[in-house]
Amino acid sequence: MDYLDGLNASQRVAVEHIDGPMMVIAGAGSGKTRVLTFRIAHMINLGVDPFNILALTFTNKAAREMNERIHQIVGSSESRNLTMGTFHSVFSRILRYNAERIGYPTNFTIYDTQDSKSLMKDIVKELNLDDKTYKPSMVLGRISAAKNNLISAEAYAENPEIQLEDTQSRRPEMARIYKAYVNRCQKAGAMDFDDLLFQTNVLLRDFPDVLQYYQHKFRYILVDEYQDTNYAQYLIVKKLAAVFENICVVGDDAQSIYSFRGANIQNILNFKKDYPDFKLFKLEQNYRSTKSIVEAANSVIARNQDQIKKEVWTENELGKPITILRTLTDNEEGKTIANRIFDIKQAEGLDYKDFAILYRTNKQSRSFEEALRKLNMPYKIYGGISFYQRKEIKDLLSYFRLAANPRDEEALKRVINYPKRGIGKTSIENIVIAANQYDVSIFDVIGNFAQYPVALNSTTKQKLTEFATMIRSFNAEIDKKPAYELAHHIAKSSGVLKELHSEKDKGPEEVERYQNIEELLSGVQAFSENNREDELKTLSDFMIDVALLTDADNDKEEDKNKISMMTIHSSKGLEFPHVFLVGLEENLFPSQMVLNSRSELEEERRLFYVAITRAEKTCTISYAVSRFVWGNLNTSEPSRFLSEINSDFVQQENAYQERGGGRSLSSNFNRTPSFSGGLNRPLGSPRGLTSLSQVSKSASSGQAASTLDLKVGYNVIHERFGKGKIIEISGTGDDKKATIFFPKEGSKTLLLRFAKLEVVE
Repeated sequence: MDYLDGLNASQRVAVEHIDGPMMVIAGAGSGKTRVLTFRIAHMINLGVDPFNILALTFTNKAAREMNERIHQIVGSSESRNLTMGTFHSVFSRILRYNAERIGYPTNFTIYDTQDSKSLMKDIVKELNLDDKTYKPSMVLGRISAAKNNLISAEAYAENPEIQLEDTQSRRPEMARIYKAYVNRCQKAGAMDFDDLLFQTNVLLRDFPDVLQYYQHKFRYILVDEYQDTNYAQYLIVKKLAAVFENICVVGDDAQSIYSFRGANIQNILNFKKDYPDFKLFKLEQNYRSTKSIVEAANSVIARNQDQIKKEVWTENELGKPITILRTLTDNEEGKTIANRIFDIKQAEGLDYKDFAILYRTNKQSRSFEEALRKLNMPYKIYGGISFYQRKEIKDLLSYFRLAANPRDEEALKRVINYPKRGIGKTSIENIVIAANQYDVSIFDVIGNFAQYPVALNSTTKQKLTEFATMIRSFNAEIDKKPAYELAHHIAKSSGVLKELHSEKDKGPEEVERYQNIEELLSGVQAFSENNREDELKTLSDFMIDVALLTDADNDKEEDKNKISMMTIHSSKGLEFPHVFLVGLEENLFPSQMVLNSRSELEEERRLFYVAITRAEKTCTISYAVSRFVWGNLNTSEPSRFLSEINSDFVQQENAYQERGGGRSLSSNFNRTPSFSGGLNRPLGSPRGLTSLSQVSKSASSGQAASTLDLKVGYNVIHERFGKGKIIEISGTGDDKKATIFFPKEGSKTLLLRFAKLEVVE
């Protein structure tokens, strides 16, 4: 079995162990995905039927990569029979097969965050509640936490402890809102992301025959990133594995960072209690990072008490020490980091994609965006608006959703008057009132005014009837026509294509909207063509795929060679040659919001560990002495985490930035043996360098030039703009000027008697 020869000893023993419960603790960069992939391929080669294997991941990207690797080893005929995907995608398929048992249509819609917020706004308004007290995002977060802990709307209302919490927080109507939200989703034939897990638990709990079927179908279960599972996911996996107990979980407790969305680190820490006879395997060799980065990360995470002990090591080169960079302000931090990326890229001939800027919160991106734009360096912010959240895309997708499920309330309200049909806001509100009064969907009302009377004029009723007839015609073809054929028909017949085409001449934004629709339809066509000869890919299938996409799945090819900017949470699972970890200040990182207990502080430390271990070659950590918060300049203290890094792997630097902007000049100074006691005072400055001009002179090894000495072609240094080349000289005497090209600032015309230029070789 040649494919096993490329594994190290620890990886191979984990791959070759097939039966019974097992846990693989995989340190950062230790080849976790490789082990999962090879283990599945090895099982198939040993005769395990791929139909009996269930592999669960947290991203579609991870599932695709694993499937492609398995395909290369065992062939497509076997790999396509695996059940592999994210928790949400796998369980959504199970729910579609069994939806009617739990009161949902098989073509149920999956609401995204935007849909849920829109519905919640309507519910809060209809219940005459204060939308400042009951903010949609806050209410949905509370409902999400309940669902992830398998607390139904009924159980929520009957729990005295929960009711007391809501009363004390002055939100006594939470139970009523939760119930209304569940009812409206069910009436619309819709589930949100949390429902995909909650309702799967309901299905397995209430229908023993369904549970038994899947227990025997999935005789071998593998779970990636087990430390990130919540209670709902944990219980599903435990139920499915109960008969054969051939369960393999892979993860790293040191990278458990998602408690805010329900992840429970105890799931991995207590695995031995659930399966006392389990086998433990540890992957401790890091293939990603230099020794300096690995040892620095180890020294940090060693301070956590709740962990499964392991010794991560690497045979990679020592590499450069971690740079800890002190800046005066957050704006200077942005400019300094941008300049460093520019310098490293130019000096080493690297791509923009080799760099990442990681921060604790999205709001920190501003100063880095401004600095990168000034240097004309392309960047992509992860977590920004995705392709599928753009208005024109959401509009057409809403028509697709209605074609699959006419009861989809949020989709219907979005496009009932787009393109404009003369159906006003008051008419829509009256229809919604009628739907709630008769306890039916909005589509039921507009499709049958005889049965559900509404106070509308005859013209409006006629337009609504025509709209309902059009949606029914789309619905009749949903499982008959190929996805692209029906998608193009809907785009044309609904008037969306015509509407956007007519706006193309208005400006570049309108052109982009039309092009985005073309891109969407191209995506549907690619989806349609990527199938087996005996398989019809329908628009319903495409919509299921789209509903379950994440940010990582929406990358466009043109975004590939850009500097990556993202929160540390978004960076998990990624790696970059050069990482800049910014904003390491107390109350920012660790966040002041999560310092109420040791467990919260330990999760922040794990987040810091994750950030450091994204780096392959260099890691620069920066902090600002002062930072603007709500318009006020506040003094900051360096993060406590900086003092936890082994000083043998640290190099400290100061950034000097002239007031008013310009090039950042930084100077290295000798590593100090320890941060102990030194983080609350400014880091030492280089001996003998007392001003910016002195730094420039020291760095340039040049000499001051009189206006008479300067000629076209000379290389010079300016205190503010850095190094440049004289391309033109004009004027005489005190009015003599030089036009100088500065690589980072462009051409500048300077009056020489004030310029204080220095000639360099």
